[in-house]
Amino acid sequence: MAQTDTIDSIDIIQEDGEGVEIPDVLPLLPVRDVVVFTYMVLPLFVGRDKSIRAVDAAMSRDRLLLLSTQSDSTVESPTPEEIYRVGTVAMIARMFKLPDGRVKVLVQGLGKAKIADYTKTRPFYEVKIEQIPEQEMEKKGVETEALMRNACDHTEKILDLRGELTGDVSAILRGIEEPGRLADLVASNLKMKVEQAQDLLEMNDPVQKLHRVNELLGKELEVSTMQAKIQSDAREEISKTQREYFLREQVRAIHKELGDIDEKAQEISEYTRKIKNAKMSKDGEREAFKQLKRLEQMHPDAAEASVVRTYLDWLVEVPWKKSTREVLDIKKAQRVLDQDHYDLQKVKDRILEYLSVRKLNKHMKGPILCFVGPPGVGKTSLGRSIARAMNRRFFRMSLGGIRDEAEIRGHRRTYIGAMPGRIIQGLKQCGSNNPVFMMDEVDKIGADFRGDPSAALLEVLDPEQNVSFSDHYLNIPFDLSKVMFITTANLADPIHPALKDRMEIVELAGYTEEEKLAIARQFLIPRQIKENGITSNHIGIGSKVLREIISQYTLEAGLRNLEREIGTICRKVARKVAEGEKGPFTVTSAKLQRYLGVPKYLPELEQESHEIGVATGLAWTQAGGETLYVEVSTMRGKGELILTGQLGEVMQESAKAALTYARSNAKALGIGRNSFQDIDIHIHVPTGAIPKDGPSAGVTMVVALVSTLSKRAVNRDVAMTGEITLRGRVLPVGGLKEKALAALRADVHKVIALRKKSVRKRTRKAR
Repeated sequence: MAQTDTIDSIDIIQEDGEGVEIPDVLPLLPVRDVVVFTYMVLPLFVGRDKSIRAVDAAMSRDRLLLLSTQSDSTVESPTPEEIYRVGTVAMIARMFKLPDGRVKVLVQGLGKAKIADYTKTRPFYEVKIEQIPEQEMEKKGVETEALMRNACDHTEKILDLRGELTGDVSAILRGIEEPGRLADLVASNLKMKVEQAQDLLEMNDPVQKLHRVNELLGKELEVSTMQAKIQSDAREEISKTQREYFLREQVRAIHKELGDIDEKAQEISEYTRKIKNAKMSKDGEREAFKQLKRLEQMHPDAAEASVVRTYLDWLVEVPWKKSTREVLDIKKAQRVLDQDHYDLQKVKDRILEYLSVRKLNKHMKGPILCFVGPPGVGKTSLGRSIARAMNRRFFRMSLGGIRDEAEIRGHRRTYIGAMPGRIIQGLKQCGSNNPVFMMDEVDKIGADFRGDPSAALLEVLDPEQNVSFSDHYLNIPFDLSKVMFITTANLADPIHPALKDRMEIVELAGYTEEEKLAIARQFLIPRQIKENGITSNHIGIGSKVLREIISQYTLEAGLRNLEREIGTICRKVARKVAEGEKGPFTVTSAKLQRYLGVPKYLPELEQESHEIGVATGLAWTQAGGETLYVEVSTMRGKGELILTGQLGEVMQESAKAALTYARSNAKALGIGRNSFQDIDIHIHVPTGAIPKDGPSAGVTMVVALVSTLSKRAVNRDVAMTGEITLRGRVLPVGGLKEKALAALRADVHKVIALRKKSVRKRTRKAR
């Protein structure tokens, strides 16, 4: 009920309500959701048939009726048990009949009354009442005065927060002397539940009623204060937003009057042009225009607008149909490959075969090549040469240490800072959809709680699936079938089996000394001379010196350390030239230590003569082939076998197999039957600081062991390699090229071996 209505009610009661005689029997009007207090004026809409009859009966008599609240407001026809016994006697001040049959009445409370009995239930409720007079106080105490002042103060604060406080209201509140009347007036303005209001109505003690009203006022003040704060904050935010909107509209109108183009319209027009020029797929174009429509409906400075702009920028910049023109000149490609790389004939043949098939079949699905080889043999530079030979763009992506699947597939756009994966990023950077895409170190991919990147690459590196590669950020299929993917690895074993199955493994062996010498002459020395600012007239490095650098200062399958050592010599020569010394400066074997210091690696000493118990073996390493001397010695003992020289498990098993073969064939080999019982056999492989493993030293161990036990010397001019079985069979091994060159360097001209057509090389000492 509004405060103004309450004030009017006071006037009406003072003018019209005083001296009104209330009869003992009155019509009953049940009301819902409201409790009518004394001195309260409010309008009521009456629509129920019984209630309308009760109003008509009151109007035909003295316009008095009893207003009592029903306990359940949802009941349409309440029974006497569902109506509170205590209510308010009210006078009908005005009555209006509405067109829909309802009645609107304006009532004013006169006093409280209790239902003593129901005298009539049809056609309306008529009740016998007992009036409940307000308790009068002879003298107001300090507590009562404080309660009244507190009630007035709280009421004024609440009305002020609601914007309903006026001077007249304050005067009326301060002018009331009776505690009960003040409590009823304040209670009529409080938003309470029906149960709370009914309890307050039924209280007769004015002080107790004031206490209860003050409690309710305290809660209402807290709620009203918080509500006012929320409304104020919302109003300020709305005002700020409206102000910005009006300012932008004014700026837009000013630009329009000046003939300037609307920035938002210009942006939408620019994106529309870019989308049409991008030549996307149907799905891509549909999604692009959908996002563009969203952007058009957004505020330009909204946070979501920047996300949509970034997404559209990626869509229009990704090369959907842009391709570089391919050159399929096989002879030219061969010349390019030969210019950039020495030897590697097997790899070059495979690349030229691919180009030949591509020339004859334009729609072929390209294979996924995987170059496997030790570091520094030219795997990455080979990819650059392929791109140059085919006139394609080149992009290199390092997979070493990647553990997040999102690096390949991208992030969902729901994440902050989301972006496409490295595949889409690389294509955008290249600006074409058919580059040579090299993925380095595919064997060094990790996996953790963020996913397995190897599994994400399965779709990328499968020609049958990558025609519709799905990046999480774009969320649109993208065709990767025109991309030539090349991967590199140092070892093939750590690669995911399913991923390895999708690739064609091309092995690159380590370079021999002769190949390193040729590459240094053709590529490394000219490049280092140019990079260090000198010319070929300033420096001279002979083949003998290069061989010494290769054998004594480097131990690798590739060429990186060799190029570093050549660069060191060139820098020292450059310093001399810069200091004014005149050249040329010829590097000789005698001067080599002045340039590079003491040799880092020394070759194993050659065997000077035929010896008993020493056999020459051959080993394969990542640095190339090496000679391996196996020494066997016997001593008094209990038949034990002693193995030294940092031998791996496989090599120890080869030694045991050699001993078993020698013992089982002792008579045929000229060894005494009792020779093994009273002696200990010691097998040693020199260079004990270097770990050695592999089965290919089995034959060498058998020869050295039989030589010791039969007291026959082994020919130093013969080197051997091969795995031995218990039956004395020699199994084939790989790496024969490197092993043969190692024998040649050791001045050994006879090699015993059984060649195997396809051998998987291991990065271990002995093979």
